[in-house]
Amino acid sequence: MKLGKPEQLENQLKSGLAPFYILSGDEPLQIEEGWDLIRAKARESGFTERTVYHVDNGFDWGEVVEAANSLSLFAEKRMIELRVREGRFGDGKKVLQACAEKPPEDTIFLIITSRIDSKASKAKWFTAIEQAGIWVPVWPVEHHQLPGWITRRCQRAGLKAEPEAVTLLTERVEGNLLAAAQEIEKLRLLAADGTVTVDTIREVVSDSARYDVFGLVDAAMSGDTRHAVRIFNGLLSEGTEPPILLWALARELRLLSHLSRKVSQGVGLEVAMDQIARSHKAVPFMLKKRKALYQGCIRKHSERKLRAMLEQASTIDEALKTGSKTCNPKDELLDLVLSLSGLDILTA
Repeated sequence: MKLGKPEQLENQLKSGLAPFYILSGDEPLQIEEGWDLIRAKARESGFTERTVYHVDNGFDWGEVVEAANSLSLFAEKRMIELRVREGRFGDGKKVLQACAEKPPEDTIFLIITSRIDSKASKAKWFTAIEQAGIWVPVWPVEHHQLPGWITRRCQRAGLKAEPEAVTLLTERVEGNLLAAAQEIEKLRLLAADGTVTVDTIREVVSDSARYDVFGLVDAAMSGDTRHAVRIFNGLLSEGTEPPILLWALARELRLLSHLSRKVSQGVGLEVAMDQIARSHKAVPFMLKKRKALYQGCIRKHSERKLRAMLEQASTIDEALKTGSKTCNPKDELLDLVLSLSGLDILTA
C-alpha cells in the first residue's frame, strides 16, 4: 500500500505492522523520523533483534537471504534494515520480491532508499513489496508548503502559532526542515503558555538568514560580489575561523570543477550530478535544486579557472596549517571569494 504523505504513517502503524516498509526520497529529516516511528512500533511489538545492511555496488544479497531464512538463536522477532544507496538494488530485486511474495515468519523488512521513479514503482519486484507492505514516498517540502508544515509541527509540539509567527519562522529557516524542527523544539521549551507570536520568534529563534558560510558560497557563485564581501566580513567579525570559510569554498570548488570536467566531456549537467553526487557525499536531488546556480557558475568560469581557484585554496590550507608568514589567509580567502564571484583576480 502506498501512503500519500509521511504524516499518514503514524495512523497506519496504529492498525498494526506490515512485513515490509520502504521509505524513499531525499528529505533526511522526514525519512529518519518515519524510520524511528516504525522501529519504535516494532520494538513495542517484540521485534527486538535487529540487523542493519548498507547496500552499495558489490553488496552480497546472499547475506539477506541467509538472515531471512535463518532461525533466531533466541526465537526473537527481528527487523532486517536495508539502507540502499541511490536505488542500487541490483540482484536484491529478486531477493526482495521472493521475500515479499512469501514473507519470512516474525520478520519485518525496513528499507530506505532514494526516490523511486514512476518506472521503477511499476516493476514486478517493487509492486510485490508494495502489495506486501507499506511504501512511503517522501517528497521535499516546497517553499509554499513550508508554512503548513511548520503549523502542523507546532501543533504536534503543543504550540499555538499565530500566522504571522509562522510566516516569520518560514523566512528564518529558509527551507531547512531540520533547522525548523530544532527551532520548534526550542519554542516548545521557551514559549510562554505555548503561544508563539512574532515577538516570540524574534526573541527565541536564531536567524538562519544571518551570515553563514553557505550563504557566502551561494552569493559568490551567483556573482553577487557586494553581498559576498559583506557576508565574508560579517563572518570574520562574528569570529568565524578561516578554516571554516576555506572548507566551504573548497568543497564547492571541487564539486564545480568535477561538474565542469564532466560537462566538457559532453555529459549533460543533470546526468553529471547523478554521476558525481556520491563521491562528493551529496544527494543528487539536492544538487539538482541548485542546477541554475551551478550552470551559471560553470558558464562563467572555465575548467582551468576553477582548477586555479582550487590550487589557491590548497595554498591557503598549507598556510593555515604551517602558520606561514608569506601568505595572509584572510586576504587570500577574500581574493578567492572575489574570483568565484567573477572578478578577474586569478588568470583565466
